[in-house]
Amino acid sequence: MKPSQVDHTLATPESQGQAGRFYVYAISFGAAVGGFLFGYDLAVVGGAQLLLEKYFSLDASGLGWATSSALLGCAAGPLVAGFMADRLGRKNTLIAGSLLLGVSAIGTSLPEDISTYNLFRIVGGVGVGIASIVSPMYIAEIAPARVRGALITINQVAIVLGCLVSYIVAQGLLGLFSHDVAWRWMFGLECVPILFFVIYLLFVPRSPRWLAENGRSEEALTVLTRIQGREAALRELDGMERLRDEETARFTDVFRPGVRFALLIAVTLAVLQQWTGVSVLSSYLPKIYQAAGYERISDAVWLSVVTYIFNLAVTVVALWLVDRTGRRPLLLVGSAGMVLGLLCLGLVFFLNVRGIAVLLAMLIAQAAFLVSLAPVTWIIMSEIFPTRIRGRAMGIAALSLWIACFLGVRYIPVLMEVFEARFGTPAGVFWVFAGVCVFSYWFCWKWVPETKGRTLEEIAASWRQE
Repeated sequence: MKPSQVDHTLATPESQGQAGRFYVYAISFGAAVGGFLFGYDLAVVGGAQLLLEKYFSLDASGLGWATSSALLGCAAGPLVAGFMADRLGRKNTLIAGSLLLGVSAIGTSLPEDISTYNLFRIVGGVGVGIASIVSPMYIAEIAPARVRGALITINQVAIVLGCLVSYIVAQGLLGLFSHDVAWRWMFGLECVPILFFVIYLLFVPRSPRWLAENGRSEEALTVLTRIQGREAALRELDGMERLRDEETARFTDVFRPGVRFALLIAVTLAVLQQWTGVSVLSSYLPKIYQAAGYERISDAVWLSVVTYIFNLAVTVVALWLVDRTGRRPLLLVGSAGMVLGLLCLGLVFFLNVRGIAVLLAMLIAQAAFLVSLAPVTWIIMSEIFPTRIRGRAMGIAALSLWIACFLGVRYIPVLMEVFEARFGTPAGVFWVFAGVCVFSYWFCWKWVPETKGRTLEEIAASWRQE
């Protein structure tokens, strides 16, 4: 059904504007709870890792597995999420991912052996992998172009908030329970936001772009109208339908000329988000702070809380910047800032400087990451592909991200141990990551396009001109 054929009674532009903004923000905040679960689930092991290390008597390799096992599931999640999101819809796929997270939260709170723990962490990782691509995808498809970057960045704010809450919960539980019990509650309490998320998802609309792609134009128009008014909704739906008529939906379309270049950009950004180091090092914050002289578990966890409070503030700044400055400037400034932060972090370890200097160097690197690769990678991955293949293309990019993340997190303890044994300091690890950040700057400057202010259909059409 074409937009002109849809007979639907709509509000006036005057009454609709404010209500539409409230509506799209309410939907985006709700969808971003998926990001909160993503952040909580992956960061909770940071607060628990020193307890797990002691409870299960883990060596460096075992600790690497316990910390990274969820990331195997995260890598598997996109393999099914892209297909499910295109076939079942974004909303139903998020519900399925949430249920997997619930199973994991219960399962990881009960085990008496590390193998069972790792198994349930992998199950939860599949849920995180699903949420990691479908939450920003859903927000991108429902958001007006002028605020799309900010609304997707809400998902990044939610991720950081989830990380922060996990460390606050860990700090509180360390004061309430013995170490043998506290880590179980850290994992089990994730069931609370999971339940809220599933209930909330029952009431949000389907993605208007998914509806249009599946021939449900009247439903798509209803959703679009509530967001931006009848006139703008008719124009946008017309663009969706024209693109739908021109595009095919074969999996091989992901690799056709133009689109495959978009895929290369998304995959490279995904890998760089992890291999620039700040993200994977965040999984070991308590361990790093212990190495910097804060040997008590509660002190190391508390410094992690401070780090994530700072991170949350920086991410809110990124939310304000991303639709004002654009994507590329943030990527360039952030890559340069990470070089500085990681060089400083390596230097304080090389000089054996203890205490607050380590925290300050870490905060420089974290700030640069959180205004650049952390949110912008997900934004570009959500924007850059045609609607009909967006789920599958994002699945490939997210798979690359999670494999890179798994390898980084899995081998960080081993790598630091090797550098410590060979050179007497782990400083070289930070300097290696700084070198990757130099490459990140070059790649973003040379190849990443600016997508600020363009509709998803305009971005998709641009690849046909390549």
